[in-house]
Parts: sequence; structure tokens; C-alpha cells
Amino acid sequence: MSILNAIEVAGVEKIYGGSVHALSNVDFHVADNEFAVLLGPSGCGKSTLLNLIAGFEDVTDGDVRVFGTPVAAPGPDRAVVFQEAALFPWLSVIDNVTFGPRMQGRSAAEYMPVAEEFLRLVGLQDFYDKLPSQLSGGMKQRVGIARALVMNPRVLLMDEPFGALDAQTRLSMQELLLRVWDTHKKTVLFITHDIDEAILLADTVYVMSARPGRIAVKIPIELPRPRGVDLLTDDTFNELRREIMGHIRTGATIQQAA
Repeated sequence: MSILNAIEVAGVEKIYGGSVHALSNVDFHVADNEFAVLLGPSGCGKSTLLNLIAGFEDVTDGDVRVFGTPVAAPGPDRAVVFQEAALFPWLSVIDNVTFGPRMQGRSAAEYMPVAEEFLRLVGLQDFYDKLPSQLSGGMKQRVGIARALVMNPRVLLMDEPFGALDAQTRLSMQELLLRVWDTHKKTVLFITHDIDEAILLADTVYVMSARPGRIAVKIPIELPRPRGVDLLTDDTFNELRREIMGHIRTGATIQQAA
């Protein structure tokens, strides 16, 4: 495998309990600083694949590498943002964001300026001392993103982080994420089942088939950056939407026939 890629997945199989075939012969790669999206229906193995890359689970067969190193466990080179922000309810915003570096024994002089920078970037500079119970769903997800970025990971793994938000908040969070990525250019692997979200965010969309999940098609998204939600009405955007919808329908038809 080439170490030029941030993430490499080769021939990956995942079987649970000897009978539930979640993933089958999955192959794909994500370049350094690329924003890649895994798109597919619920139950197709998107989250399973992300968990394998994060090191939360082991492959049944195949190979998963991050910057050329086989993944055997979670590590500081990867940070995960889940659908639920999973903040510590008894800690303030700033204490949640700085939890990781504090547990690593790093000095406040080192991590506080970075934490303050990311809280400004996500628009929460006035909420340092608030508890999670005092925040909206979108604000909690902003804290989760800032908490992940403070660890300075090489790869950011995001598992449907906006899936539980209302439509208007979701659009604002998508634009926020685009601004963060434009500023810091992390390698991102983003999981979603929303076609518009995938096109808006991605450099590359990988469409997954229904279970057992595999990569059905790779689609480059060559829309100019920086991007905003105004792209949702763009003719090229709509052409990409139709193309991706066609691949998803084809996959569903094949699955039903099988």
C-alpha cells in the first residue's frame, strides 16, 4: 500500500457472530487532506467501516491502514465525531473541549490558546462556562467538533454528525464544517445517507451497496471551493444528485433481485 494516502482499505470483510456479513471485499482510499464521504442506505455498513478505521473494531479479513500503519487500536492520529456529541454533562464547554489534552498531561499554556481558537472558529467564544444542558443540539455538535480538532488529529472521522439536527441547523452546520475544513485542511471521512450533504461537502463520494456493504462506485465531486448552501440549486449539483440517485437505485434493484 502507498503511504501517500491517509486511509487505505483493502479487501476488508466484517462478519459478526459468524453469520451476519456486514462488509464484503471493501476497497477504497482517501488522500491526505481529502474530504471523502461514504454514502449509502441505513444498515449498509458505513458506521462499521468507520469503526474499523477508528480502531474500535477488528476486521474479519483484509487490511486497514492510516498513513501506512496498520490499524490495531484507536490512536491520537484519528478523532471521531459521532451523531450524538456525547459531552460530559458535568463539565463546562471549555472543560469538555480541553478534556483530551488535560488527560494527556499537557500544560494549559499549550492547549488553552488552541482551544480558544477552535471555539471562536465554531462560534462558541461566548459559551466557555456553559454546561451541555444549556446548549442547543447544533451547539453541542460544535463543541464536539472543537473537542476533536483540539487533539490535532491527522484524520477526522465523522459518523452522521448532523443526522439528529433539524434541517435549518443542519445546513448551518454543513457550512460551518466547510469553513473549518477550508481553514485547517484535515483529512476527513464523513458518513451520511443524505445525497445533498454528500455532494456539498465532498471531494469524493463513495456510494456503498446494501448489506453486505461494498463500494459500488466512486464519484469525484469537482465543484469549486469554497462552497456554500447556494450550491444546492446549481445545475451541476443537480446533475450529480441524479447520477448518485441512479447508482443507489441500481444497487437497491440488484439487492432485491438477489
